[in-house]
Amino acid sequence: MKIRFILFLLFVVANYISAQNYNWVRHDSLVKAGVNQIYGIEFDKAERTFDIVTKEYPTHPSGKFFKAMITWWRILLDLDNESLDEKFYNQLEECIDICDNILDNNDKSVDAMFFKGGSLGFRGRLLAIRESWFKAALDGKDGLALVFKSYEANPKNVDVQLGFGIYHYYADVIPQKYHAVKPFMFFFPKGDKAKGLKELENVAINGRYARLEARYFLMTLNFQFEDNMNESRKWARILLDDFPNNPNFQKYFGLTFVKENNYTEAVKTFRDIYNKCKAGMPGYNKRFEREATYYLGMDFKLKERVDSAAAYFEKSEILSRELDKEKESGFLINTVFYLGMLYDQMGKRDKAIKYYNETLQLRDRNDSHKFAEQYLKTPYKK
Repeated sequence: MKIRFILFLLFVVANYISAQNYNWVRHDSLVKAGVNQIYGIEFDKAERTFDIVTKEYPTHPSGKFFKAMITWWRILLDLDNESLDEKFYNQLEECIDICDNILDNNDKSVDAMFFKGGSLGFRGRLLAIRESWFKAALDGKDGLALVFKSYEANPKNVDVQLGFGIYHYYADVIPQKYHAVKPFMFFFPKGDKAKGLKELENVAINGRYARLEARYFLMTLNFQFEDNMNESRKWARILLDDFPNNPNFQKYFGLTFVKENNYTEAVKTFRDIYNKCKAGMPGYNKRFEREATYYLGMDFKLKERVDSAAAYFEKSEILSRELDKEKESGFLINTVFYLGMLYDQMGKRDKAIKYYNETLQLRDRNDSHKFAEQYLKTPYKK
């Protein structure tokens, strides 16, 4: 009995020593490869990579966290589809559980604090997208506290500044754009947009695991909030240099030219997106195809090539009617109205009237009803 007990004890000790002496060079190599696969929209490869991470490093939260990030990117490519939300929340909860187990034994574990904070942060991001503001605020508050604690434990960890940067920027900007958030900000530290941008830029250049995510944030926030197309395009171009087949990166790159009304440049990107959609490349789904056909149609409309414009707008209309389940999108409203104008230009008055009447059945957008009623009385002429 004593021999069995001693052998069992040696087995436990050996396993403990093995767990504490992971090959961290291999771990980092696997994680970086897997992260690149996620951003490269190679989700199946990423799943296999992080299966290896979770198997070889079962007590470390990185494998679980990045498995959740695969699901996050699947959601991000089709945000109106909520079918993966529950899976994402469950995966993050698994990561949080691992982190909690580590913190129960070592409350200064930087990795545990970092990945738990990241899990709470990403959960909060999806809750905010789903406009569950109170729950999002709670996750943001708890996640931010862990990020600060992680930074105190290891100030050299540049990645934690992703959390700082996101918070400092959005805590300043979001309440001004979404008034429903304002009541919750009473419980949070004050935001600082300029400081947040600097922190995100530092991570984008010097980060270890969070470098790419920081670049993504800089691309999107400069587009959505700063209205700085040059800066947004700079980060989009950097991301596309490494990940030319990421449709989200391509979309933002193309949209920076649309915002400047430079369709000559925009259509280069949207035609490539359209071709990749038709080729069935991973991630290039019907939402990206709908957007590509819309902007290709706009380019032909501006060039007064009405036949080609109508052909692409009709493709966009079909896709919009399929995708717009609960509320008609701006793409559908504009497309239907523009088709009325285009058929008037082609002398096809019956088809034009049909589309003007359909415009009136959709919600009003940018005076679409007023102009549809006007063109029902008097045909549109260029």
